[in-house]
Amino acid sequence: MPKFFVTNEQVNNKTIDIQGKDVNHIKNVLRKKIGDTLEICITNEQLDVTGKIEKITDTDIFLEITDYKAKNAESKVQVTIFQGLPKSDKMELVIQKSVELGVYDIYPVEMKRCVMHIKDQNKKIARWQTISEVASKQCGRSLIPQVKNSIKIFDIIELIPKYDAIFLAYEEEKNNTLKEELQKLKDSYQEKQKLKIGIIIGPEGGIEFEEVETLQKSGIKVITLGNRILRTETVALNVLSNIMYEFEE
Repeated sequence: MPKFFVTNEQVNNKTIDIQGKDVNHIKNVLRKKIGDTLEICITNEQLDVTGKIEKITDTDIFLEITDYKAKNAESKVQVTIFQGLPKSDKMELVIQKSVELGVYDIYPVEMKRCVMHIKDQNKKIARWQTISEVASKQCGRSLIPQVKNSIKIFDIIELIPKYDAIFLAYEEEKNNTLKEELQKLKDSYQEKQKLKIGIIIGPEGGIEFEEVETLQKSGIKVITLGNRILRTETVALNVLSNIMYEFEE
């Protein structure tokens, strides 16, 4: 069953008011009727509930909460993907699959070897955010990962204090592996605390050595993902899968 997202403002005691484009989807695509149930996530609280449809209008669907679910689909590890802007629609694939695999948020990053540049940022980010929302609904997330406005590669340096570690996947690195770095984090990881990890991924042409050198000197850890060189749209999926395997129960 697909999940729909609401904010605290749409909840009044045990009544939920669904608005916007979800109304059309529920009425005309899913063909839900009064008395049917829906899975709802109250995003501010990352709280999953079940609601029974009580009233349907042209603009709103009102539900009564019938069950509160203890299960939360979110990991205790919050992973940020810093994705060098790829060509064509590859960014859409990265966002969709990263959301399914548990990413917390995504930054599009302008790097020296990026061929693609964002012309209309508001329009592009809005489309990417919609992809994130649809993927979140499909896979039962308890939040909608945010696609941030694009940044330049060295802007990441200012964000370092917000993370427990930031890794840069680099094809020229031969020794320091993701597995080794995750083990170091795991050794100091407290079960109940949030762990924040950032991953920097280059575009199709990779990351310039000068960019790598500057980031490394700033404290970002350069890692190898193995002997094979992965496509840029594959790296996020590889890294997220490994992180979730290591830290999720």
